[in-house]
This record gives sequence, structure tokens and C-alpha cells, in this order.
Amino acid sequence: MKGIFGVRPVPAAETHRTTMFEIFFDLVFVFALTRVITFMAESPSALTLAQGLLLLLLLLYSWSPYIWVGNLVRPDVGLVRAATLVAMAAIFVAALVLPGAWQQGPELFDAPLTLALAYVVGRAVQLVILFWASATDPPLRSTLRFFTVPVMLGWLPLIVGALLGGVAQTVLWTVAFLLNVGGARIASTFRPWQLRSVDHFTERFGLVLIIALGESLISAGAGPRTMAPVGSAVLAALLGLTSTVCLWWLYFDRLAPAARRAVSEVPDERRADVAGDAYGLGHSTLIIGAIYVALGIEEVIGQLTEESAHPHGLGWEAATALYGGTALYLLSRLVFRRLTIRSVYPTQVVAALLPLPLLPIGRSLPPLPALALLTVFLIGVTWYEGRMDRTDPTQPLVP
Repeated sequence: MKGIFGVRPVPAAETHRTTMFEIFFDLVFVFALTRVITFMAESPSALTLAQGLLLLLLLLYSWSPYIWVGNLVRPDVGLVRAATLVAMAAIFVAALVLPGAWQQGPELFDAPLTLALAYVVGRAVQLVILFWASATDPPLRSTLRFFTVPVMLGWLPLIVGALLGGVAQTVLWTVAFLLNVGGARIASTFRPWQLRSVDHFTERFGLVLIIALGESLISAGAGPRTMAPVGSAVLAALLGLTSTVCLWWLYFDRLAPAARRAVSEVPDERRADVAGDAYGLGHSTLIIGAIYVALGIEEVIGQLTEESAHPHGLGWEAATALYGGTALYLLSRLVFRRLTIRSVYPTQVVAALLPLPLLPIGRSLPPLPALALLTVFLIGVTWYEGRMDRTDPTQPLVP
């Protein structure tokens, strides 16, 4: 195949950086992530938190191949841009129906089926672009043959699960996710992907994380918009802002540039594997942790402004989102750090695990003190990390 209508996609250069079109695409994707927060916030429970996690995983592992697409060809030019706009529309439709992901209706295309079909369209567009780009690239075509089989096998349980609903839907969608991520992992082991621009690859992941952290600020501002800007809700919003700044600092201040430099120094034959592991595993769960923290902040301010506080404190669901999301973020940060700059200290592991024993304490506290406790903890972790960077001469982190 020489191309579509004789047209070839424009290859991405080694100096390629994230384009405005890709940022626009990522904004639509993060909109879908925020709709998962809406889904979990409507009726917080252990089940909805778990279902929300499944939705986040499916979304993230359907989005990350678009980073590889943008690393291989220019996504903002010609037919690739047109195809990416189709995928953008599919993601937007998925985001619209996402809060009803487990609500079957009488119509043929109810929310679960529409979500499943939109997911399939988004994945199919990826495959079309990648096969088109691989027309004159035999190694890439070989990788795609391994990659395509589990991706397409995952579509069947996704659609059948949407039709059946209930527990069967949860089980089958989990199977669909495992087929996608497991198959992709096996495929990349036998036939590694090609990584042309480290700057583009790392930049795309960082931009989505910072947009996800921005969702925490949106959650922090939700309360004061529904009441007079005084009292406990404003204080809670400021605490949420402080917590989010700490999460931002712990990744973007020194770790992100150091990781980018470390990946760029990996030999060419191993670079794609290292980047795929670090950003596909550690960084993706960083984003999920940030989303759960945003949900926790939203629940705190919701209880303060809507007088729906749990009678015995913050409650397990909100505390799990707040403290569990923080633990996931901090642990994912260490996994990412270990896979890139190869340096993790025991005290950092202890600090990352500490939100878990704090969770039952936060659950029993009223909403505002529960958020204050988490904020004080994050300030302490941030201070310690900054002090360690300044005093440890062996630290590989560089500004």
C-alpha cells in the first residue's frame, strides 16, 4: 500500500513537539476523564469507585496510542488530522454518555452501548492511521500485527457487556481492558514501538497530567460558586488549592525534567521500552490518582455547601477518593521515578504509603478537618522532598 489516494502521512521529526491540535485533542480527552468524576459523584460507593477506576483505565489505554501516533506522523496535517477529528468526536460522545455507563435504557443505543461503540471507533481510527503510516515501514507493520489482535478481541466483550448490563458488564469490560493492556504489553515485548521524539512523548503525558490536576482546582471552586464566598467552603477551597499545588510541585518542579533527560539518554534500541513502561504504567496511574483526589475535594466541598455531610464524619467513599487517590499518586510517582531516573529512597516509600493509615482517621473527621489533615501531610512531603533535593549530593535530579 503506497498510501491513501497516493497521499502519505507526514513523518514526525526527532525534534517534533506537541502541537496546538494535539492539545485540543487532549482537552476533549480530559473532558471525558472529568465525566468519570461526575459518574462516581452521583452515587459514591465502593462499587462506583471501582467502576470509575475501570472507566479511567479504559480511557487512558485508549488515549495513549494516540501519543505514539503523534510521535510517528504529524497528527495536525491532512488526512491524519481528519481521522483524528473523527476520534475526537467519538471521545466527545463517550464523555457525554459516560455518567450513564451502567444505566441501560429502552432505546437501542443506550448509554452503555453508545459508550462501547464510541470506544471502538476511537481505537479503530488509531489502527487505520498506524497501518497507513506503516506502509513503508516493515518493523512498524510487524509490531501492528501483534498489537491489533488483542485490541480487536477486546471489542467483543466490551459490546456484549454493554448489552447485558449489571455484573456481567463489569466483568466483561474488565476482560476487555485486560485483553487491551495485556496484549499490547506482549506485542511490545516481541516488537517494540518506535520512539522518534522524546520531547513530544514526555510533553504529551505531562500536559494531560497538569490538566487533570487543574480539575482539582475546578472541584475546589465548585463550592464557593453555590454560596456566598465566606466561611468553611472558601477555606476548604483554599486547602484544595494548596494540596493541588503540592501534587504539581512533586512531579513538575524537578522530577519531570529529570525523567525526560534520563529517557533521552537511554540507548536507541531500549528507549521506546523504557518510555513505554515509565509513562504507560507509572504516569497513567499518576493521572488516575489526580482524578480521585479531585473527586475527594469535590465531595468535601459538596458536603460543606449542600449540607449533605456524612453523620459520622467524611465517610468511607470520600475518604477513599481523597486519601487513596493521594497514595496512588505518590506511589505512582515513585514507580515513574524508579523507571526513569532509577532512584527511590525508603523514606519516600514510607511517605507514599502513609495516606493509607491516615484514611480511617480522615473518614471519621468532619469534611474540613479531613481535608486539612491531608493538606498538612502533603505540605510536609513537599518540604521533605525539597530539602532532600538540596542536601543530597547524589540526587540525580536537575532543574
